[in-house]
Amino acid sequence: MTMKYVATTCPYCGTGCSFNLVVQNGKVIGTAPYQRSPVNEGKVCPKGTYAHEFVNREDRLTKPLIKKNGTFEEATWDEAYDLIAEKFKSYKPDECAVLSSARTSNEENYALMKFARGALKTRHIDHCARLCHASTVAGLAASFGSGAMTNSIGDIAESKCLFILGSNTFEQHPLIGRRVAQAKKAGAKIIYADPRYTATGKQADLYMQFVSGSDVAILNGLMQEIIKNGWEDTEFLKNRVKGYEELKATVMKEDYSLENVSKISGIPVEQLKTAAEWIGTAESAAILYSMGITQHTVGVDNVKSIANLQMLTGNLGRPGTGVNALRGQNNVQGACDMGALPVVFTGYQKVIDEAAHKKFADAWGFPDGISEPKNGYEVTVMMDVLTDNPGELKCMYIMGENPMLSDPDLTHVEHAIKNLEFLVVQDIFMTETAELADVVLPAACYAEKDGTQTSTERRVQMWRKAQDPPGEAKDDWKIIAEIAAKMGYADQFAWETAEDIFNEIAAVTPSYHGMNYERLNRPEALHWPCPAEDHPGTPILHGAKFAHPDGFGVMHAIDWKPPAEVPDAEYPYVFTTGRILFHWHTGTMTRRSATLDNEVPTGWIEINPEDAKDLGIKDGETVKASSRRGSIIVPARVTKDIMKGVMFMPFHFKECAANILTNNALDPIAKIPEFKACAVKVEKITEA
Repeated sequence: MTMKYVATTCPYCGTGCSFNLVVQNGKVIGTAPYQRSPVNEGKVCPKGTYAHEFVNREDRLTKPLIKKNGTFEEATWDEAYDLIAEKFKSYKPDECAVLSSARTSNEENYALMKFARGALKTRHIDHCARLCHASTVAGLAASFGSGAMTNSIGDIAESKCLFILGSNTFEQHPLIGRRVAQAKKAGAKIIYADPRYTATGKQADLYMQFVSGSDVAILNGLMQEIIKNGWEDTEFLKNRVKGYEELKATVMKEDYSLENVSKISGIPVEQLKTAAEWIGTAESAAILYSMGITQHTVGVDNVKSIANLQMLTGNLGRPGTGVNALRGQNNVQGACDMGALPVVFTGYQKVIDEAAHKKFADAWGFPDGISEPKNGYEVTVMMDVLTDNPGELKCMYIMGENPMLSDPDLTHVEHAIKNLEFLVVQDIFMTETAELADVVLPAACYAEKDGTQTSTERRVQMWRKAQDPPGEAKDDWKIIAEIAAKMGYADQFAWETAEDIFNEIAAVTPSYHGMNYERLNRPEALHWPCPAEDHPGTPILHGAKFAHPDGFGVMHAIDWKPPAEVPDAEYPYVFTTGRILFHWHTGTMTRRSATLDNEVPTGWIEINPEDAKDLGIKDGETVKASSRRGSIIVPARVTKDIMKGVMFMPFHFKECAANILTNNALDPIAKIPEFKACAVKVEKITEA
């Protein structure tokens, strides 16, 4: 018997924890602590502890599948490739769309981005960052010139005041929650705002319960109180920031007096006053947020408002400060960095910029050029085009994404995908989306390949291969390169290893220029930007100046707007969604991990006891929840931990899919859907 440990990085959230995979006789059988990681120091959450359990499941995809007469039949790789290449070549560039993946490596996202723009010549490429942090990328880029988390995870423990909103950090990013606990132990004040009294709320010194969708009003009210008391950082405003007078004119309006903000949000005035004082007078204050801020039709406004508050108080560019957008999936930061977006190449180089377009066209050397220098469709827009203008988009290539469970208004998504003429899905399991495909390609999972992923703190870390993939499954990048070769582009995809791809990434991406596998193959790895091989990386952004060309941060005067859909007589409750400790997103991996699935086998809807009493509903009773888009049958969880008038569901469970109810109204800039606020009704199910 042979046994070894292989150090790798967790495939779940964006924290970037490391652990060892335990390998016996060539198969992954468990996990063990990896003590040297500065991120998690040997500790992991339940998902990391059991991250081996889905790897060798018997229902892994092992052979290519081609649908014939409505039924999947096993095929050879050559048969699948020939069909795909023939079909892809038959469509015009603008008839093709590509979805990349926050679950796969940087190398694989880069490969698919290059394939989309070079082989298919399409401008329509996106991935699920559109559904989680597109607002962050747009909002922080407008405010700071860079759309990423400003500080490091370790920094959080040094803060004297932490304001957490739109993030249940202790469940969604538990090892970042550990840094919050360390800050608290060292004397930091913890402020938490959420409609639910979560595990994170239970750690707070000040818990503010509020109605989902009132974030801008709350932030403007806090800024008004800070300015009234002279707590703003006048030196920072004078030397580092533009737009302060316009911001001040807006936030000082009567609309944002604490009394008015209290009426909009439901937060008592005294709590708002306390929060403003703690933030305004702290030696260092940091904001942590996640999808509770971003997943709104005003997601970009929410993010800019957070940036405004941190610029107002000078809480940027130092340890213990910053705007800490906690990215959802393991490589959502990296997929964005790799240009798996409709408006940028790698490193956020704009596709409409002539110099950037020429740079990539020259570097790649496609004999027939690359996609035109025009922005493409976001995934949310793709779905609307497929339903509203059938025939405009005809084929789609999806790698490691499951829109049939992750996207809003699932009835609309199903209608959209069924309007495609040809769909290829590349994944590790037969997902709800793969079931609708014409060709399904079996991919290797994180434990079966080398590569890198970029965490929420911009730390680029290694995956290391621990076992061979099952059956005939292959690395995602190899599949992409082999399809490209069938289409006549073998020379452009002539990589032998994942390292070859990374070296190409570093060559064309200024923020990754100084990185290579030798430098990354150590516990601390590197934070981007890392512009040269002698550069140490950049854990904290915006130290002396912002990333805008003139070095100044930009404040934006923003007024509060209500959600796109608000409660009325027919649908009287606010509905919001989120993640839980034991499951991850669409459940493709965690629900195939026996230990995690045993902990939480299905979903529920949370109802305040007063609302439950009005509806005649008891705890544990099965109820019918409906929105204007559909209905689901789901168990009720009656709990005082949720605000009266608000209902919550986790979105991991296909048998009671929260996204049947959610609203696909979009933020006008980021095109992110409003998952976090819509109107629902809940009814008792009376027996016939």
